[in-house]
Amino acid sequence: MPKKLVLIVVDGMTPEAFEHAVESGRAPALAQLAAHGNYRRATSVFPSLTPVCLSSIATGAGPDVHHIPSLSWWNRKEKRIVEYGSSFSALRKAGFSQAVLDTVVNMNERHLSREATTVYEALEDAGFVAGAINITCYRGRHRHITNVPGLRRAVHGPSRFFFYNLYESDRTGAPFSGRGRKGGSVDAYATGVGRWLVTRDGFDFLVFYLSDYDFASHAHGPAGAMDVAIERIDASVGALLEAAGGPDEFLDRYAVILLSDHGQTEVERVARLEPRFADLQGQVVVTATNRAGQVYLLPGAKVDAAELARRLDGEPAVEVTLRRDGDEAIARRGGEDFPADQLEHPDAAERVRAALANPNAGELLVSAAEGWELIDLGGRHHEGGGSHGSLVAGDSFVPLLTIGVDASPSRITEVVPAVLDHFGVSRAG
Repeated sequence: MPKKLVLIVVDGMTPEAFEHAVESGRAPALAQLAAHGNYRRATSVFPSLTPVCLSSIATGAGPDVHHIPSLSWWNRKEKRIVEYGSSFSALRKAGFSQAVLDTVVNMNERHLSREATTVYEALEDAGFVAGAINITCYRGRHRHITNVPGLRRAVHGPSRFFFYNLYESDRTGAPFSGRGRKGGSVDAYATGVGRWLVTRDGFDFLVFYLSDYDFASHAHGPAGAMDVAIERIDASVGALLEAAGGPDEFLDRYAVILLSDHGQTEVERVARLEPRFADLQGQVVVTATNRAGQVYLLPGAKVDAAELARRLDGEPAVEVTLRRDGDEAIARRGGEDFPADQLEHPDAAERVRAALANPNAGELLVSAAEGWELIDLGGRHHEGGGSHGSLVAGDSFVPLLTIGVDASPSRITEVVPAVLDHFGVSRAG
């Protein structure tokens, strides 16, 4: 039997943060793992926004296959904006009840393509026990219900499934996740569940997702997050090690993959995309959030994607726009069009191709310039803090550590293939 495996995902942790934490001695648990593993910098997907990234990690596929296009997007079939939580104000603007339903239930039950197979589906179909803690891409074969008032919707996840106290396959005694987010309450809940599962050795494969680092980085910037959150992250990882009896006992029992979903960069200025298209009311829909945006053409529009791109010429918040012209991916920067495969950004050709091939993506994709963020649907932003979503290196590189896995993934989409190979499970398709 293959060794059991824990996949640790630290939302928003940059390679620089991981490397400094390990080398400085501020993160002893991470350092213990790093001492036993193989480390590299890997690339995220585009747009490098959490729902897109986590769907790519959980399915091993890009947005062209899993069909999650952004944190905020236009649902052509239902003729409405889908908002997964850019900000509380954005949720309210999109219609709070609908937005919560989209975020908690519909993303997995309706929006995530059936063409994509999640790691939980693949492993449990092969007879293994899979678990997931708090990760927003969780679709599995087992039906779970909640007794939370106003959210009496069943979802399908792995057999061991824990989602922010809303859905719990087991009673673990973990603390309530919704109080004191700034103080790390969400990760404290994940840690309590993870400790409970490791103590009982209650899985073959577990996704242990920690989101509070990203929250701190948005508020304080990627550099400031080190001072606010790195010790908490390390303590969460350390709690898993101690639950097994210590680092050596943990690694005797489990293989490990540790990574982030995306990076973050500093936000110095903010801008709205909508004014550039103000005269096209009824012809386009603009969705922007963090450091990425999309412009959708509505039926009957009298402009095309090339015209949309030209309208953003000279906009300082926009580094590059991307669109399709037949089978070609076209980038526009500085008033000039050129093939997108000439972009110098990390793994740009593959990431742009997958983003543009997503049937839920806009006709024009926007990648923000360094230091800029695009104001979201609710008028919110992270000026003075950190953000992500663009093609630039700081948003796109992630730390990736493997221990006991006979693979060296260099993209977040290569993690699930490595997991399935580790368990000897054939890949779908």
